[in-house]
Amino acid sequence: MADQPRLLFISPVFLFPTDTGGRIRTTNVLRGMKGGRFHITLASPATPGQASRHQAEIDAVCDRFVSWPDHKIGVRSKLWSIAALPSALPVSVASDRSGAALRTVARLLAEPPDLVVADFIHAAGLLPKGFGTAQGPASVMFTHNVEAEIFQRHVQYARSPLMRLLWQDQYRKMLRFEGETLQRFDTVIAVSDRDLQQFQARHAIRQGAAIPTAVDLDYFAYTPKPLAEPPRPGTGLVFTGSMDWRANIDAMEYFIAEIWPLIAAARPDATLTVVGRKVPEQLVARTRSQALPIRFTGFVPDVRPYVQAADAYIIPLRVGGGTRIKVYEAMAMGCPVVSTSIGVEGLPVEDNEHYLCADTPERFAGRTLELLAAPARGQALAEHAYRFVS
Repeated sequence: MADQPRLLFISPVFLFPTDTGGRIRTTNVLRGMKGGRFHITLASPATPGQASRHQAEIDAVCDRFVSWPDHKIGVRSKLWSIAALPSALPVSVASDRSGAALRTVARLLAEPPDLVVADFIHAAGLLPKGFGTAQGPASVMFTHNVEAEIFQRHVQYARSPLMRLLWQDQYRKMLRFEGETLQRFDTVIAVSDRDLQQFQARHAIRQGAAIPTAVDLDYFAYTPKPLAEPPRPGTGLVFTGSMDWRANIDAMEYFIAEIWPLIAAARPDATLTVVGRKVPEQLVARTRSQALPIRFTGFVPDVRPYVQAADAYIIPLRVGGGTRIKVYEAMAMGCPVVSTSIGVEGLPVEDNEHYLCADTPERFAGRTLELLAAPARGQALAEHAYRFVS
């Protein structure tokens, strides 16, 4: 309708397919808003033909879609990131910028909208320097992580002095950018009360609120495994996550190097399935060279069969942040979870009631073996977790 307030929603990534926690969270929020108070314009990069292939999904979340050419494709994406290293901006922000992106966003701001929502802190890199003044439209920063904190954790687990220096440099840049950016917005939306408290403590944001993580219980339906008499030990572990995200790569490197040998020594029949797009070739090569019973599926249109078939869902994250939506998805489907504290950070879940917490390799292996050896224990844990998320 012509008299509807106009909302401009800027995303630094094309949102489809919804194969990451951030994309799932964003599209669910937009889908809930579509047909409501605002006329929604969604702006994001797109490759040729991408919008037409996902037209139905786009129509479900916005009234108008505007795009610019996505320059972060294949080798070009890596070269663009390398070229961004000397920038005063963090690489992840600078590499999202292009002349076409800046021109498109400037044109949309000139219309002008009544409300601007920036999706991820990176989207702020596409806004003009003067954005956020009292004369501009109302603005909301829709965050998915405490980005500086993630970079700080990468410093801690960097594998070499050079990588530690690079991450330290990126951490300093992100801390500055995040603080300056959040101050430009009228309201900051966080994924959890814990993240919101971090923003308030680190950057003294003007106003904030949290939209907690949720899960679609109809789609991720509860499917408990029938217990045999007597219960048979389990063998199958599963991890899901985009394997082009550095936090997930670190989680799998950590698990394979430090946790898996402890599990395999006690249970040589154990297996692991890693479900997620864009698996680094060096990770696949490592498991092949050691003949490990670990399978990488790459992108799959539906993660549910893999989670439903598993005996335990592992989250060995040491670095990550964000929605932690994978935790609730596993719990909704009735798969017992073993996770580090960081893997469930910000979620109101309790150790030994909703999941098993493990922050050392020995503890992680031990708690995983506990579930494999005692299916009844795993089912009881899964039932408690399902009641919590439902």
